[in-house]
Amino acid sequence: MSEGSRPSRIAVLHMHMSEFWSGDLGLTLVSISVVVLIFLIYPLREGGLRGRFLFDVLMVALMLSGSLVIKQNRIVRAVVIAFVLAGAAVLWVSLLYPTRFLQEFSSVLSIITSLIYVRIVLLVMFREGPVTWSRMQGGVAAYLLIGLAWASAFQLVEQLHAGSFHFITEPTDVEQLTSKLVYFSFATLTTVGFGDVLPVYPFARSLAIAEAIVGQLFPAILIGALVAMAMQARPKS
Repeated sequence: MSEGSRPSRIAVLHMHMSEFWSGDLGLTLVSISVVVLIFLIYPLREGGLRGRFLFDVLMVALMLSGSLVIKQNRIVRAVVIAFVLAGAAVLWVSLLYPTRFLQEFSSVLSIITSLIYVRIVLLVMFREGPVTWSRMQGGVAAYLLIGLAWASAFQLVEQLHAGSFHFITEPTDVEQLTSKLVYFSFATLTTVGFGDVLPVYPFARSLAIAEAIVGQLFPAILIGALVAMAMQARPKS
């Protein structure tokens, strides 16, 4: 391969990724992956570790390609890629070798990577162009990813301070704990609050209140932003 051909091939690859994210497929795949993870893999443990691994690989690939397409500083892009890869690697090491340190470290990285995923999805959503169904799907995916970030935060609190949450049925392992706290997170985000999982530690309660507030404000702000984009995209008479 000649030196002169490398930039052109990189440019072609970047163009293909940009076309992928500018259409409906990119955000649709993110939305489907997050929905399956939340509503099937976490609560039902369907597919075991293999199923979880496939979806994690898909999410990492999507987020890496998205981070390469959006406009951002090179240093920021390098940091984002490093956190995405480190978060996935530590998560799987903690699942295979479940030590307390690895589980706590994995929870910290899961919070960070989930928020990074939210950032990538929102930046892709608000790229120039018309408001499409794909952008609406991206808004749903960002909302669900916020719920996952809070679930990881709840899990970290429980790991650092055992007994921060009261469960009707105590989780027997870290997978059950994750499943129950994902359920609690989305019950709080949507302000449903069935009461079968209760935060009893003060900081856990503060996190739950903050999530409930974000759960109400985020959709309203997002809808307002999409409406503003649609109005700006309309041809002026």
